[in-house]
Amino acid sequence: MFKHIYFYMPRRTTVILEDDVYERLVQESIRRYGTVRAISKVLNEILREKLSARDELLQLIFSEKIAEIDLEEFNEFRKELSRRLEER
Repeated sequence: MFKHIYFYMPRRTTVILEDDVYERLVQESIRRYGTVRAISKVLNEILREKLSARDELLQLIFSEKIAEIDLEEFNEFRKELSRRLEER
């Protein structure tokens, strides 16, 4: 019957940036688009990338694991890992 179509309208907000962050956004805006006027676009892209990466990491951490090891194998792995870290 009726189809629901969802779309998002851009929203305006004020974000207070520290000088170094602002400078990096300006540089990235110029690098990507050749203009400083694309800072909002660059900021949205970076936030989207970082938030997506975080979601993927959390999904990986909490997903069902493929490998199965017994307690003895785990303890052996842990000892080997500790040995390698101590050698550093």
